[in-house]
Amino acid sequence: MGDNHKFLPGTIGALSLSVVSSVSIVICNKALITTLGFNFATTLTSWHLLVTFSTLHVALWMNMFEHKPFDARAVMGFGILNGMSIGLLNLSLGFNSVGFFQMTKLAIIPCTVLLETLFFRKKFSRNVQLSLAILLVGVGIATVTDLQLNLLGSVLSLLAVVTTCIAQIMTNNIQKKFKVSSTQLLYQSCPYQALTLFISGPFLDGLLTNQNVFAFKYTPQVLFFIVLSCMISVTVNFSTFLVIGKTSPITYQVLGHLKTCLVLAFGYVLLHDPFSWRTILGILIAVVGMILYSYYCTIESQQQKANEVSAQLPRVKESDSDPLIIVDKGSGILSDGVVPKSPVWNSKRDLDA
Repeated sequence: MGDNHKFLPGTIGALSLSVVSSVSIVICNKALITTLGFNFATTLTSWHLLVTFSTLHVALWMNMFEHKPFDARAVMGFGILNGMSIGLLNLSLGFNSVGFFQMTKLAIIPCTVLLETLFFRKKFSRNVQLSLAILLVGVGIATVTDLQLNLLGSVLSLLAVVTTCIAQIMTNNIQKKFKVSSTQLLYQSCPYQALTLFISGPFLDGLLTNQNVFAFKYTPQVLFFIVLSCMISVTVNFSTFLVIGKTSPITYQVLGHLKTCLVLAFGYVLLHDPFSWRTILGILIAVVGMILYSYYCTIESQQQKANEVSAQLPRVKESDSDPLIIVDKGSGILSDGVVPKSPVWNSKRDLDA
């Protein structure tokens, strides 16, 4: 099975934290971009990462977690790749229609399954594959409206999908290989991610919006939402690494589509966005896919755990078959090598007898 995770309280807490923080930041950024006209998404993401690193540095200074350095080249490569994936996703959104961008996001799950199958020999059962297919169909019905294609946008989308898949797979594998926590990995990779986007962000945003981020009029309302967005991003970034480390890249992507459905629902309820029966149908189908995915993952995880326990039983029985005491002509020898003391002659007792 591809996702051998156990839904422990810590995992459920990580999933819940990721959902709440992601939905919150999407609503905040939507108000910032749509209402206030701040369209500099890549630069804003670099600020998110800088605030996240600063917050983690303060937490480290307060001994809230332990700094654990490991392979510097792996950290640098991972951080730069993560930053590139974010920039490419923003470029994909800028050079493609919204519908094609949604298709790009949907392609991340099958691409991740393919990469993990080819390079990591992971196996995904038919039930899990079916549940993922139902999920993708539902999200596609709910979000994909138009599919306008162009060569540059298609190339950018392909690069965005590949880099995102590799970055998320690396997030899980690095934590396991070097035995580092999500906080430790995020703290060490954050500067490279932030620097990558801080350098490229103003250029990419200028290319997409024909505006200069430094010439924008920063009103108190804009500054308030920027600060709020940066504060929420600390939780978003932390929960992202936490979820991928505790579960898998596939589960994180499934969770991401759940967030999409929740954002659509909250947009309709809070912001009075247009809502159609097609959107409702798509969300319902997607929810069915998510429920099936969670069910099959839980069942298969329990089966694997039972198989591991049954495989260990013969070893336990073999160790229990050793004799505890060997008696030979009245002398006792314990299994741990302790020899009982010989009886001591008591003259008074023998004389009395």
